[in-house]
Amino acid sequence: MELTDKLEFDHTDREDIYEYVESHGATRPEKLRTSLNMGERAFGHHTAILKRDQVLEAVDGKLRIAFDSGAEEEFEADDVEFTIRQAREEDLTGLVGAIRQAIGGGKYINAETVADIVDTEGVLLRHNELESRIFFVACVDGDVVGWVHLKHPEIEKLSHTAELTVGVLEAYRGHGIGSHLLERGLEWAASKGYEKIYNSLPATNEAAIEFLTSRGWDEEARREDHYKLDGQYVDEVMMEKDL
Repeated sequence: MELTDKLEFDHTDREDIYEYVESHGATRPEKLRTSLNMGERAFGHHTAILKRDQVLEAVDGKLRIAFDSGAEEEFEADDVEFTIRQAREEDLTGLVGAIRQAIGGGKYINAETVADIVDTEGVLLRHNELESRIFFVACVDGDVVGWVHLKHPEIEKLSHTAELTVGVLEAYRGHGIGSHLLERGLEWAASKGYEKIYNSLPATNEAAIEFLTSRGWDEEARREDHYKLDGQYVDEVMMEKDL
């Protein structure tokens, strides 16, 4: 299923199955069936159709939302080997931890908010009538060391836009991981028809602003004294990139 696909179901049972997985994350079929109080035959029939239509997929014995997000990529730089792939539900704890460790000091408010929301909801992937979100992660020896996150509002007037956050653990910076993550996120967004990507940062996060500026992002606007960090007012810098 494409993240930009409209949600339309021709049977309420299929819609119920999808909505449960979308709101709870990857779920074992039997738990899902009993939670919905659905008969085995009907459940098997409807999940088979959802998998056939690439709305859901079965991975490691669990049903999850199926997104067409491309293959896992392998890289090596300065003797550091890492992979970049779509995040899976089992990455949730490691991803939230990586975001919180990478952003320290209140320099990346949007990313901090993303981590809080994901941690509270307990679900990585979203695709409903209000919003869609997807993550790609960079992993070293199976551990999440960086991420790129895209959030798309399901509003027609904003359907061409998405918000992005990206970051890498300090110990793994300087190896091109952030650049590869950013490129993967932007390539994916372009392939789905998005035209403009946004990223907002406190003006004190000079390193992140320089990182984006050096890769073709522009400062679109600035909101003075938008943040109050450690008792000091700080501007919000709104960065954008046309695809």
